[in-house]
Amino acid sequence: MTADALLLVERVSAGYGDMTVLREVTFAAEAGTVTAVAGANGAGKTTLLKTILGLLPVTGGDIWLGGTAVTRSSVSARIARTMGLVPEGRGLFATMSVRDNLRLGGRAAGVRGAALTGSIAGVLDLFPALSAKLDAPAGSLSGGQQQMLSLARTLVAEPRVLLLDEPSMGLAPKVWSEFLSLTRTLADEGRAVILAEQKIRPVLEISDHCAVLQRGQVVFAGAADDEEAERFINGAYLETAMTAGADHD
Repeated sequence: MTADALLLVERVSAGYGDMTVLREVTFAAEAGTVTAVAGANGAGKTTLLKTILGLLPVTGGDIWLGGTAVTRSSVSARIARTMGLVPEGRGLFATMSVRDNLRLGGRAAGVRGAALTGSIAGVLDLFPALSAKLDAPAGSLSGGQQQMLSLARTLVAEPRVLLLDEPSMGLAPKVWSEFLSLTRTLADEGRAVILAEQKIRPVLEISDHCAVLQRGQVVFAGAADDEEAERFINGAYLETAMTAGADHD
């Protein structure tokens, strides 16, 4: 195991029922870094994040968190060990208030009482726009505010490993840029951030490392500014586009 890795995914295979999506995926994420996970639609990015959190079972390989194997651990156990996911589509409870969505984020990790109140207060310092909408239904927020609430809810549990799944979805360019800047700040505070995204190039600018997925396999893992990363990203997207075109011939 990499000595400095906060999260290690080691030869992991996973999927849905009899369908294998991930095939012997390996990569590591260190504290204080952003790891970009690149790949076209269907490459296995969402499956990877769900598998890391325990939403999907591992059929081969191991997942390590802070030097402890969590391969067979439940989702709640992984969250309790300070791992959190901001899901694709945000996963908010639209009819519940902003305040109650934030409370649920803490309670899922066993945060209660004064600790929960303090954690929410700390998170709201990062998202001042949410402070004025604590009693508003989450569904009444703008798309950008909803994405910020989804991130804030996850941060209430104070995760050391933060998983972000396609966070650009539905965001205006300015909001997306602000989101990426905040993501970099969260990593600089000591978290290991794994950001899976199809629109990957802006993500690479704030990332330390990059893993490129193609057909459920890692075809590149290295520095985000490595010229080889760009070549593998282009290849992964081009193959997908050519395959899609052939399907319509």
